[in-house]
Parts: sequence; structure tokens; C-alpha cells
Amino acid sequence: MRASQDANRGFTLIELLIVVAIIGIIAAIAIPSLLRARISANESAAVGDIRTVISAQAAYHSSNGGWYEGSISCLNDPSGGPCIPNYPTNAPTFLDSQLAGLNPKSGYDRSFARGETPTVSAAVSSPTSTSSYVYFATPSSAGQTGVRGFAGDSSGIVCSSTDGADPATTGTIALDTSDPTCNVLQ
Repeated sequence: MRASQDANRGFTLIELLIVVAIIGIIAAIAIPSLLRARISANESAAVGDIRTVISAQAAYHSSNGGWYEGSISCLNDPSGGPCIPNYPTNAPTFLDSQLAGLNPKSGYDRSFARGETPTVSAAVSSPTSTSSYVYFATPSSAGQTGVRGFAGDSSGIVCSSTDGADPATTGTIALDTSDPTCNVLQ
């Protein structure tokens, strides 16, 4: 009879509270690490996207008579609108629509600044060509989706700011590497 009573007994309240407390401690240790990992992943994705834009602009530069594109949407649809003249409609694009559309991605908002519009040959270059550009990625919610702000320019440099703001630029639309808010990434 004693064995039958022990089998139906179950867990005591103290045993259940101890298990809940252990789970709470494990969660308290794990959650901040997971949040830091998410921020790190978001920042890595932003830097990767900036490098993708720099590569796309370099490829576009060779197809556009030696000029960068001032209208970032032309990198996604170079044969449409006022982009590269006579660019074949079945030829490859330079950038995907997510990046060219400046849509928020991986916890970062995107923006684009163009330099001066040069005098170009309408037969070979886009009328929205530019001599320089800067592509920015700033945290959608500073401290939660990312800590640092990032930017890349036509020279191929990628900078970060420590406070989540856009890194400093010069008046000619280039990153200002002499400014303390522009920490050059290697």
C-alpha cells in the first residue's frame, strides 16, 4: 500500500518553486547575451549592405561612362527611366530592390546622399550621374536594434559612429575621415 501512495504523491510546492527559480536565473543570464548577439548581427548586416552598394556603384561606374549614379533606384533598374542610355533590358541589375529602395532592413534605416551633378554625355551616361555619393545605415532604434551608425562612400571607405548617428561627411559628399565621428572600418 505504501508504494501506491508514493506514486500518486507528485511534486511539492517547494520543488516547483525551485525549478521556476532556476529557469528564471538561466533566462536572466541568456537574454542579454541574445540581445547583444542580435545587435551584432544587425550591425554586420548593415556593413555588408554598405559594401554591396559600394561594389554595385563601382560596377555601375564602368557601365555609365565613368560616373556613379545619383539616383540609387537606377542601380536596381538601369534600363528604366533616365538611367544608362541604351542599357539592355535583359542585362543584369547592379543592386537588389531592398537596398536600392532604401527600405529599413535588419534594424537599420537607410539613406543616400549624392554629390554634384557633372556635365555628362547623354549618349553614354545617365543624366542623374554624380561624381560622389554616401550611403548611410543608422539604427532604427538606437541601443536596441544597433549601437553604431555606418556609412560608405565613393572612395570605398566604410565608417562607423559610436553613437548611432550618421558618420560625418564633407561638403563634397564624402566621408570626413578626419572627424572623430568617422571611425574607419578595415
